[in-house]
Amino acid sequence: MRYELLVGLRYTRARRRNHFISFISLTSMAGIALGVAALIVVLSVMNGFQREVRARILGVVSHVELRGALGPLADWQAVIAQAERHPRVLAAAPFVNAQGLLSTGQTVRGSLVRGVVPQDEDRVADIGRHMRAGQLAALRPGEFGIVLGADLARALGALPGDRVVLIAPQGQVTPAGLVPRLRQFTVVGIFEVGMFEYDAGLALVHLEDAQRLYQLGEAVSGVRLKLDDLFAAREVAAELRAALGPAVFAADWTRSHANYFRAVEIEKRMMAIILTLIVAVAAFNIVSTLVMLVTDKQADIAILRTLGASPASVVAIFMIQGSLIGVIGTAAGVAGGVLLAWNVDVVVPAIERLLGFKFLAKDVYYISDLPSEVQAGDVVTVAATALALAFAATVYPSLRAARINPAEALRYE
Repeated sequence: MRYELLVGLRYTRARRRNHFISFISLTSMAGIALGVAALIVVLSVMNGFQREVRARILGVVSHVELRGALGPLADWQAVIAQAERHPRVLAAAPFVNAQGLLSTGQTVRGSLVRGVVPQDEDRVADIGRHMRAGQLAALRPGEFGIVLGADLARALGALPGDRVVLIAPQGQVTPAGLVPRLRQFTVVGIFEVGMFEYDAGLALVHLEDAQRLYQLGEAVSGVRLKLDDLFAAREVAAELRAALGPAVFAADWTRSHANYFRAVEIEKRMMAIILTLIVAVAAFNIVSTLVMLVTDKQADIAILRTLGASPASVVAIFMIQGSLIGVIGTAAGVAGGVLLAWNVDVVVPAIERLLGFKFLAKDVYYISDLPSEVQAGDVVTVAATALALAFAATVYPSLRAARINPAEALRYE
């Protein structure tokens, strides 16, 4: 072992005369560990939140939507046939999207009405897996059944078997003038996907019933596609847009929810920067620790210099000691942060029970449980940043130690 490493490790392990320096060293280690752990946990929770919300959004919203550029899509069967020839397309389903008012008694609620073919819809979306009552297959053409989101059904006071009136915004000309189109539907199911936006504002009817109510004839609003890789949606949408021509507009899920996912990404980066400052403050404590240590060890440094140690060796000794503080703090922070991030689903409910309130309200944060996803890239980046800051903090005190004049240091010894 080179003597610089030996002396640096001995300085770290030794019981110093100045206990205040030891206290600051331990504080620096604890600060780095706390900052690293907090950064890993926060990034993991944000990764999990993004994953959960993306999964819930894509349980209702398709990977790619093909719509008519100038209105309803008339030749949708040909569009589906051409889209399914793409190697990444797993399934396709036609749909009708329209606005409507749902009424029961004196209660009226606005909602998005989606006309679907149940067997096709199950191939491109996950609503069928989130049915709380009834089945999606209960939607049959001509029977005018409707499936409501759980919060929407609760607001209307509707249960399976009840009747609701759907009022379409398109008017109907009669001898008495223009009157709204309306139809009575029977509630055949209730779903709950876990996102308030859809649970409180989406109603499903059969495709043919929607076409009849909204006077679309054989046309549909568009075609929904499911891909083998959701992250390839942008490329697939561009390829289908080029293949289908200007009459068809292709939009992927990253475009339809671009503002939300961009906001989450920006928030994640800002939180990473803010929490990195915690690590930086702890790393800067290493500067004060080493400066005081250099002052305390001036005589030892002078003796090493008189024995032939070069200034570079003195620099190496104190850089090893400061870096060791950073390594220990970073290792403890990574271990604690990863362990906490893996068990956040246990820790957070325990804290909620202890404090008596929930951190996440479903109508505000879309989800009621705190998810977590530890990504190796985040852990490596956090650890490397902490080590780099700790290493940088050792440079000035080490250079100051190398500039000590042995004769001046030993004058009064």
